[in-house]
Amino acid sequence: MNEAANDSLPIKPVRRRGLLMAGIGIGAAAVGAGVALWRTRLAPPPDNAAKLLWPLNFQTPQGSALAMASLRGRPLLVNFWATWCPPCVEELPMLDAFYRQQSAKGWQVVGLAIDQPSAVRSFLQRTPVGFPIGLAGLDGPQLTRDLGNLNGGLPFTVVLGADGTLLQRRMGKIRNEELIKWASLA
Repeated sequence: MNEAANDSLPIKPVRRRGLLMAGIGIGAAAVGAGVALWRTRLAPPPDNAAKLLWPLNFQTPQGSALAMASLRGRPLLVNFWATWCPPCVEELPMLDAFYRQQSAKGWQVVGLAIDQPSAVRSFLQRTPVGFPIGLAGLDGPQLTRDLGNLNGGLPFTVVLGADGTLLQRRMGKIRNEELIKWASLA
């Protein structure tokens, strides 16, 4: 048989099946990427979104009050997290390092836990952080939605300027490059 005759032979069933499976795999990956993007989407925050935070008070794991108004006037990073959220737990040491490095430059960091108080206390005994933690409880997911986090997913982070305006929002685990960029905002 010559080479030209080989080119006209039909594709073998095994090869056809392989191509079909590859196409299905690519399609599934595209759908998965679309779902991931949909789950991490952020709505434009309402004009008064940052104003929602300032009148709020949260109890700390130790039982004292954390008044958000007391944090006004300096740049503030607010991170919504939970002990049962692996990306949240993974980024806490990075946020703590950011706080320790940037607090001398006026930055503040607050973690708002959407979790049971006992779970937060237990977690913080094992993994302490230097920044204040507030217990957002069952109201936390709605607060994240009010700030533009459509799905209420975690982790969710907002950055507020010294004037109290909303500067940045991030759904999902923070990267160190983002923290470096945000540090230059103040």
